Amino acid sequence: MMQNKVELRDSTRVNAVMQTIREQLASRVLVPGERLPSIRQMAERLNVAKNTIVEAYDRLAADGVIAAKRGSGFYVRGHLPPLSLADVGATRDRSIDPLWIIRQSLETNNDTLKPGCGWLPESWLPNDEIRRSLRRLSKDPQIGLLEYGHPYGHFALREQLSRRLGERGVAASARQIILTDSGTQAIDLICRFLLEPGDTVLIDDPGYFNFQALLRAHRVQLIAVPYTENGPNVQALAELLVHHKPRLYLTNTVFHNPTGAVLSPIVAHRVLKLAEDHDLLIIEDDIYAEFAQNTSPLLASFDGLNRVIHVGSFSKVLTASVRCGYIAVRQDWAEQIVDLKLATTLSSSGLGAELAYSMLRQGTYRHHIDALRNRLADAMGRTLHRLEKLGISPWMKPQGGMFLWVRLPQELDSAKVSREALQEGVVLAPGNVFSLSQTASPFLRFNVAQCQPPKIFEVLEKAMGRVG
Repeated sequence: MMQNKVELRDSTRVNAVMQTIREQLASRVLVPGERLPSIRQMAERLNVAKNTIVEAYDRLAADGVIAAKRGSGFYVRGHLPPLSLADVGATRDRSIDPLWIIRQSLETNNDTLKPGCGWLPESWLPNDEIRRSLRRLSKDPQIGLLEYGHPYGHFALREQLSRRLGERGVAASARQIILTDSGTQAIDLICRFLLEPGDTVLIDDPGYFNFQALLRAHRVQLIAVPYTENGPNVQALAELLVHHKPRLYLTNTVFHNPTGAVLSPIVAHRVLKLAEDHDLLIIEDDIYAEFAQNTSPLLASFDGLNRVIHVGSFSKVLTASVRCGYIAVRQDWAEQIVDLKLATTLSSSGLGAELAYSMLRQGTYRHHIDALRNRLADAMGRTLHRLEKLGISPWMKPQGGMFLWVRLPQELDSAKVSREALQEGVVLAPGNVFSLSQTASPFLRFNVAQCQPPKIFEVLEKAMGRVG
């Protein structure tokens, strides 16, 4: 029996070494033709026995991943394997993997409760107004619904966006605005434009989990920036810039996901000064802007779209089905990004742009946004009250928006709590899903708009009791 336990332990170590090397290949830390560290070097680096490395290298060679050259060592074989996001980054329980959480939220039936998802309930969206707008658009012969659109996208909508951004201090002409099919596609286009495999990119910790997945698809190195109630930790950011020399920083500024924080003007100025000093570019994801009651500081407004690329979307406030996002960027980059758009998607959704433009021109859009902000404020108060009754405390109390970042009592593991809740039809969002450094185990993110059913809190209380 003792011998079997020892063999199992040794096998686990070999598998861990193999997984580490596969992750380095997937993220392009190791590239075709590169020599792997010697057996002694790898054993010291991973703190395992040399025979563990020998067996791991032999197995990878048998799988065709690496090749041995007599008297020289082991080398990466010719071509990288097909990209598997599951092989990039920390290995996680599939039931709480970030992409799996999205799958569960989208694939499960309407009986499943989804306080961990990132969108509004259907009943909160302007269903009737959208249907009326679609009927009007279908009857207007002057509106082209069957052809490819302009490479930059719907001109009148871009003019409307230019005016709206100007009201928030961002000077961007219609020729500096590019329409996309979503905020995610906008970020993907920018990454294609700016990044090469192996580049270093900064993301917030905690931060939106899909940023991790998207950037790993571009095979870049991710570095975590600790996030505070006022924005990124400026001192930590400065040190990371010196030591890692990143190309890009991707962040939310208004109602940060998952914390709900809002960037302070002082921190914004310091971040931009550091960006200038260290030749850093910034993507500012502003898709939660409409949730803000008051004008909040934007990096793009302070920077003038010099080092900042501004991204927005209508998916969170209008409809996720008719996709429409946009990029605001400096003029000399706009044409090149449009070329990439043509090469990868040819055209953005004309129908989505027409619908967004039609809604923006109606007074009903403003009324919808006003009502939505009030409704979210009420939901935030109710959710805070219900969670605090369970001994769950907020990391901070957001000024608005839909996200609430909370700490479980007694430092309970949110992954275990989420797994228990999932068995009863409740999809939660555990903290480490949002943490590149995996340091947010006691935290959960709640979407207050999805937290109305009392069953959520009953299931949560039971799940915490079973884990505790």
